[in-house]
Amino acid sequence: MTTPDWVDHVVWWQVYPLGFTGAEQAAPEVDAPVRHRLPHLTAWLDYLVEMGASGLALGPVFASETHGYDTTDYYRIDPRLGDDADFDELVREAHARGIRVLLDGVFNHTGRSFAPFRQALEQGPEAATADWFGITWPEGWTPGTEPDYADFEGHHHLVALNHAEPAVADFVADVMKYWLGRGADGWRLDAAYAVPSPFWAAVLDNVRSEFPDAYFVGEYIHGDYPADVLAGHLDAVTQYELWKAVWSSLAEANFYELAAALERHNTFLDTFVPLTFIGNHDVTRIASRLDPSGRLAHALVLLFTLPGTPVVYYGDEQGYRGIKEDRAGGDDDIRPSFPASPDELSAIGQPLYHLHQELIGLRRRHHWVHAARTRVHSLSNEQLVYEVYDAGHSLFVAMNLADTSVTVLVPAAARDVLAGAGGLDGTGGRLALPASGWAVLGPAS
Repeated sequence: MTTPDWVDHVVWWQVYPLGFTGAEQAAPEVDAPVRHRLPHLTAWLDYLVEMGASGLALGPVFASETHGYDTTDYYRIDPRLGDDADFDELVREAHARGIRVLLDGVFNHTGRSFAPFRQALEQGPEAATADWFGITWPEGWTPGTEPDYADFEGHHHLVALNHAEPAVADFVADVMKYWLGRGADGWRLDAAYAVPSPFWAAVLDNVRSEFPDAYFVGEYIHGDYPADVLAGHLDAVTQYELWKAVWSSLAEANFYELAAALERHNTFLDTFVPLTFIGNHDVTRIASRLDPSGRLAHALVLLFTLPGTPVVYYGDEQGYRGIKEDRAGGDDDIRPSFPASPDELSAIGQPLYHLHQELIGLRRRHHWVHAARTRVHSLSNEQLVYEVYDAGHSLFVAMNLADTSVTVLVPAAARDVLAGAGGLDGTGGRLALPASGWAVLGPAS
C-alpha cells in the first residue's frame, strides 16, 4: 500500500454541502423537484484556489433523510443539492483548477429509509438483504412487526451495517468505485473506528485494484492510530489527538501538553501521515475557542508548519464562530450557509483570510513538511520553540503566549524570519517576540 504522491502537496478546504448551500434540514417529498444547489459551491472554487488550497473535501452529498449521515441512496446525489449533472460539473470545474475532490462515505450505518433495510423489514428473515444488518427477529415474526436492530452509538435512526456480511463489502466497494469513476479522488470514511479493520482492508484492496491513485482517510477519534492504519489498509486517519492539544494548549497557556502530543505525532509519522485540522463539522469553531485570547493565529501557524495533510474547515478562514451543543440541532451553528459569492463576505474576516494565504503559501514552498518530524528546542508554559525537519531541510517556529514581549533562544541555524513578527539579534541565537507573537524562521538564504 502506497499513498498517492499528490497527497504530499494537497491542502484541503472542507465543506459541509447541505449547510453551505442552505439546504432544507430534512429530505423533501419523493415527488418534490430537485434543487440545484451544488452550482453554489462551484462558484466558490476560485476562492479556494486564491486561498492557496488545492483540495475540496466534501461532506455528505448523497440522498439522505436529514443531515447527510443517514444515507438512503448511495448512488444518488441528494435532491436538496442537485443531480448527477451538477456533481459532474463540480468535479469537472474543480479538476480544471487542479483541485482534488474528496467524498464523505458513511459506510458504518445508514438511514432507516435505505432500500435494503426497508426490504428486510418488509420481507423478514428470508429477505435477500436481511443479513446486511444486525437484526434480532422476534419468534414467529409477521409482516408489520418491527424487529430490534443494531444502531450507531444508540442513535436508533442510524441503522448499523453488518460488516461480516460479504454482500455489504461488495456493495461498499461498488459505491466507492462508482463515484471514483465519476471523478472523485478519494474518500473520507465516516465513523471508521466503529468498523472492523478487516472489512476496510478487503474493501480498499478491492477498490485500489481499479483506482490505485485514490486516497482513503478514516475518521478515528482515539486509539492506536498506526495499528488501525495498517490493519485497515488506510492511507491516514484524522489526528484528533493533535487537534485537542493545539486548542487546549493555546487556550490554557500550557505548551507542555502540545509538546507531549508532538512526540506522539512523530511516532505516527513512522507509519503514516495523519490528516491534521483545527476545525471540522463536528467540533466547536476554533475562533470560538481562541479568538478572545488573541491566539487564533498561533493555531494556524501550528496547522501549516506541523507535518500532516492539513484541512481548513470552511468559514474558519474568515473567523466564523460557532458552538457545538449536545442536543437536537446542536450542529447547526457550526454548519452555516455561505453567501452566493466571496464578494458578499464581511470585510471583518479578510485579515484572517490573508493570514491563511500567507501560511499556506509558506507551506507549499516547503511541501517537504508534509512527512517531516519535529523536535522541541525550548519549552515553557507560554513559550515554545520547535524545529520541523527532514534529511535536508529545516524550519523553526517560535511562539509567545504572554501579554508581554520576550526574548527566546533559537538554534543558530535559524537565520531568516520567513513569517510573523520577530527580530533576530545580529549574531543569531536570540529572537525577540512581541506580546502574543510568533515567527517562522529558516536557514540563511
